[in-house]
Amino acid sequence: MYEFHSDAGHAWLAVPIHHLEELNIVNKISTFSYMKDGIAYLEEDCDAPKFLSAYESTYGESAEFSEVVEWETSPIRNFETYHWSNIIQERAGLI
Repeated sequence: MYEFHSDAGHAWLAVPIHHLEELNIVNKISTFSYMKDGIAYLEEDCDAPKFLSAYESTYGESAEFSEVVEWETSPIRNFETYHWSNIIQERAGLI
């Protein structure tokens, strides 16, 4: 089960980066998303739907998620911007 985080202004779906790799969409996520500690926080309007569509196409069912509402500004906004090239370099031991 995944977590859908939201604050007063925006929302993100938390997905382990290796799930993006398994679905072959690691390079299709925009820089409007964030990442930290192996988790991608997929922006609600563009990237989360990409993941949900790929998940359903691959597994034949909808991904399940729970909601996490933060009344203050979410700390996700301060995480590293998602860059798939950084993930590839990190996997190769280059960074």
